[in-house]
Amino acid sequence: MDKDLIESVLYENGLGEMIIRNSERIGFTNDLKKVREFTEQAEAIFMYLPTPEKDGTGETDLKYYDSAAESLAETLAKRNGGEQSQYVLIVNKSTVPVDMIGRTKEIMDGKGVRNFGVGSNPEFLVEGKAIEGSIRPERIVVGAETEKDFEIFRDIYKRFYISPTVKYIEVNPYEAAAGKLLANFVLFNRLSVCFDVVGRACEKLPNLDFENVRKILISDKRIGEWGFYDSIFAGGSCFIKDARSLKHQLDAKEAATDLIENTLKANVRQLENFLARPMKELGFDFKGQKIGMLGLAFKRNTNDIRNSGALGST
Repeated sequence: MDKDLIESVLYENGLGEMIIRNSERIGFTNDLKKVREFTEQAEAIFMYLPTPEKDGTGETDLKYYDSAAESLAETLAKRNGGEQSQYVLIVNKSTVPVDMIGRTKEIMDGKGVRNFGVGSNPEFLVEGKAIEGSIRPERIVVGAETEKDFEIFRDIYKRFYISPTVKYIEVNPYEAAAGKLLANFVLFNRLSVCFDVVGRACEKLPNLDFENVRKILISDKRIGEWGFYDSIFAGGSCFIKDARSLKHQLDAKEAATDLIENTLKANVRQLENFLARPMKELGFDFKGQKIGMLGLAFKRNTNDIRNSGALGST
């Protein structure tokens, strides 16, 4: 197994070394028969599935999740010779709609699955720093409806549950799922405020240097440093998609979503502003030109180009 080969596919600092070091303890399979063997005694099964946006509507496309859940349900219904004597906790790890636990239960019930629970354990890792975040997390959030399910989570995360430096947070599964969506929106909004308010002020008002203004702002502990840096766009696989999902869910409940919509618009405006400046200030015409770009990833320390501002400017 080659470290460079692993990281050429998915660059995550430390991932290659970790996979090689633990290769004898890690198993990968697309063979459903092996999955069935595992479910005979498994206490918990984590659902890691893509949850993309559906056709630009903000609604979450759950076709991958539903397909996996239905296959899993068929398998779980047959475990222990059909007796289903082994209790199993099904854990939603992907970023999903807040009411997803109900959908998961319906799929399981529809296939005759018994003796199970459904919990939520959202992912808060930072891409590019995920290995470090897994070893030394700031927080672990678990959502469950019964003490039995909380006990399973505590056993899985025992080293963090007893750690004095990790915030181990137990809530209901709806709160856990909402916490993920809302955390991503707050961070996304922070970036948009930097671009669309701080950046525009420094760009349009006289005698303002962004870096000097930035120093003033981040010296306030209530504000902090995160999110106050130059960028042409907040890309990646999460912020935009999750903000739209949050808006879609709140729209369905007839809640005001102006702030979410304006955050999304501010992000697009930042990219448009970047592209407009060479045309306006230098008279540059992009038509018919070959443009060389350095760095296509949506952020540093990753090779992920999803929703990259560089791609958006081609």
